[in-house]
Amino acid sequence: MDYMDRELRYAPRDNDWDTSVQFLPASDNKKLEKKKGLGKIGAVIGVVVFAAVVALMTGLLVWHFHFRKDVRTKKIYTGSMRITNQVFVDAYENSNSSEFKALAKQVTTQLKAIYGKSPQLAKCYVGSTIQAFSEGSVVAYYLSEFSVPSGQESAVDKAMSSMEQLVDKEQRTMSRPGNSLVVEDVVSSAVDSRLFSSLFSDFVRYSEHARSNHIGEIQSPGFPNRPYSPNTFIQWQLRADPNHVIKLDFDTMNLEENCKNDFVKIYDSLVAIESRVMEEMCGYYSPSEHLTFISSGNVMLVTMATNDKLDFPGFRAQVSQIKRGSREITCGGQLTGENGKFTSPNYPNFYPPRMSCQWSIKVPTGKGVKLTFKKFYLSEPGQDSENCRKDYVKVNGKKVCGEQPDNKVTVTSNTNTMTVEFSSDKSYVDRGFEAAFEAIDVKDPCPNQFQCKNQQCIRKELKCDGWSDCGDLSDEINCKCSADAITCGNGLCKPMFWKCDGVDDCGDKTDEKDCGLCKPGQVACKNNKCVSEKNRCDGRDDCGDGSDELDCGRVSGTTCTDLTYRCRNGKCINKVNPECDGTPDCEDGSDEAKCDCGRSMFKTSRIVGGQDAEEGEFPWQVSLHVKGYSHVCGASIISPHWLVTAAHCVQDDGRTRYSQPGTWEAYLGLHTQGNNGNSVMKRNLKQVISHPNYNQFTFDNDIALMELESPVSYSDYIRPICLPAAQHVFPPGNTVWITGWGATREGGFAASVLQKAQVRIINQTVCDNLMGGQLTSRMLCAGVLSGGVDACQGDSGGPLSSPSGTRMFLAGVVSWGDGCARRNKPGIYSTVTKFRGWIKEKTGV
Repeated sequence: MDYMDRELRYAPRDNDWDTSVQFLPASDNKKLEKKKGLGKIGAVIGVVVFAAVVALMTGLLVWHFHFRKDVRTKKIYTGSMRITNQVFVDAYENSNSSEFKALAKQVTTQLKAIYGKSPQLAKCYVGSTIQAFSEGSVVAYYLSEFSVPSGQESAVDKAMSSMEQLVDKEQRTMSRPGNSLVVEDVVSSAVDSRLFSSLFSDFVRYSEHARSNHIGEIQSPGFPNRPYSPNTFIQWQLRADPNHVIKLDFDTMNLEENCKNDFVKIYDSLVAIESRVMEEMCGYYSPSEHLTFISSGNVMLVTMATNDKLDFPGFRAQVSQIKRGSREITCGGQLTGENGKFTSPNYPNFYPPRMSCQWSIKVPTGKGVKLTFKKFYLSEPGQDSENCRKDYVKVNGKKVCGEQPDNKVTVTSNTNTMTVEFSSDKSYVDRGFEAAFEAIDVKDPCPNQFQCKNQQCIRKELKCDGWSDCGDLSDEINCKCSADAITCGNGLCKPMFWKCDGVDDCGDKTDEKDCGLCKPGQVACKNNKCVSEKNRCDGRDDCGDGSDELDCGRVSGTTCTDLTYRCRNGKCINKVNPECDGTPDCEDGSDEAKCDCGRSMFKTSRIVGGQDAEEGEFPWQVSLHVKGYSHVCGASIISPHWLVTAAHCVQDDGRTRYSQPGTWEAYLGLHTQGNNGNSVMKRNLKQVISHPNYNQFTFDNDIALMELESPVSYSDYIRPICLPAAQHVFPPGNTVWITGWGATREGGFAASVLQKAQVRIINQTVCDNLMGGQLTSRMLCAGVLSGGVDACQGDSGGPLSSPSGTRMFLAGVVSWGDGCARRNKPGIYSTVTKFRGWIKEKTGV
């Protein structure tokens, strides 16, 4: 019996309803006498009434027996059990062998006996099939089907969760046959409902046995020549030799983005036991992603399920085996010296399940140990970050789990020794950690620095500067705020440019008070006028600029203003930022036209500011080189022919004619400077157009256009960013991204790998005050969330990318700033919406 091919099978039970009918005696016999002239009519009426009663009773009985009692749910459970009184033979790998069939028959018989120990399971049990066997002594992988009456599903789940007790009951039965199997380590779980056969038109099964010094390959059917098939369930059973483990290394993973539709699941088992799932994947991963998995034993299962829409290229992976004790899967040991490093097994790839490691660190006598986690990724569905009951690291008796910021988890000891433990459970794996230890002076663990409560060391000048440099706010407690900072009501200090940006940074809304906002019961107009909330969306322009009638749900028939979105047919809609949001709002659909922009084709597993970008994460980023030299400025792709950059990048000086197209080379798809791989395209320029009103003294109108000498073809690494409509709103407080190869610090050297960092749009009035009144209406302010990160020399001309739904819009162009990453000095960007008409006039985009 194969559960993928079976339909529901069960026999309805007999019903014990009493169907007899009794009539009460009449109290007055005269009332039963026939009336004159009504004999025939009365008989007809009686027959009709009787027929109606019979029909009603029949209907009730049919409903009760057929519809009410027969509503059942098919439940499928998978599991495994270790058979300790059997020895594995090679024939057990072949499901058609007589040895396999004989042992399978024994196991199914025993499963029936086990389920028979539970009345709830016994009455619902349909049957079992044995899917596979593996070593140790012999592990049997089974699948059991139950036909469960409606409403009793949770009771069956509960009964299945007590399989260990049922097995114990069955094993202690006095009347067991002498040749019965002795079993232990019984695991059972309900099958993922997405794997049920009714959803699929095709079911395919493959097997692969890894060999030493050989790399096998598995791939989705049709890869790479055609997309995978729709409505298909596929599984690959992978085995290794005894005393080996499976290594599965994906070089391509390109599925539909939504895991509810198409997905790949990897199990540390030979059947789809949900308590043994290692990872679930969908979407498109960059080849630079580390997608390598290692099993805990010598088996692994890969499953793939597809629905009836949007088929993609699929995946390809290499299969090999690793001998137990190999460097990739060993961990723990003695670590000595002044300093050193260590990682979780298989880092930066995924660590195996069921791992237990212990490191003993010892530094010179008289010193203490300081341990810092450079990277820390131990996330898992259902993980409780407080108790860390699943995967965790334990240092000095304290557990740490989840995903932690780089270098933020620090532990010190007062002695010269430290013990570090790492544990992974049976399900879901992650990339693990990279840690470094060093010897410190116990009496002064942070020489000439401030020691945070979490034992991290920071520069003394960072204390009470308004930024949580420690990560636990311990450097910002009991502070006296400077004159250029916000004094929060709770005693914290915050940067002045966070005032009135619509975000509660203090935690008690101190920074959002006295902002010149409207009184309670009023709403603020775009022109700073206040009107009653009752006037919002009443069909009248009470603000005077129409902003009280925006986003009111009336798509058609909206009066056109400077704030409304104008469709291609000339009609306007009042929805804010309707373009490319996935919902057609214009009658002609023009708000969703030309939306092949602003998306990375790759699925990035993690996004953290102030670090290397992933390859292809910002495919619109361009590196502008002066011919014969290195990177000078950034730019953004807006079409196959055109780039947007800063006007100050293309101004001539005494030595170089930056305004001439022949001076430049544009590198598209670049990730690392000097590494021009297959994904990189180099283009010369046809023309350079600087904004005619650019002011080199104030940096007003700091924007320019570049036309490529020949159009570029889009790829996974080269794509345009979405251009916002002139009415697009980028509100203060919104998180945006800066990217570039500029200097990583003021006066420092340029970065070789593309950098990314999160910043936040700053209130225009507050920013203008911070910058001494130098802002114009065509400039936009953005500051950092955590300090020390900003655009810098070499980032000029690059994009300020603003996420909206699943896309990125070009909010600004890197223009100028007061130094780089200085506290309370945000970066200044040219506001792209102010130049939308000029861009369209010159480029047609």
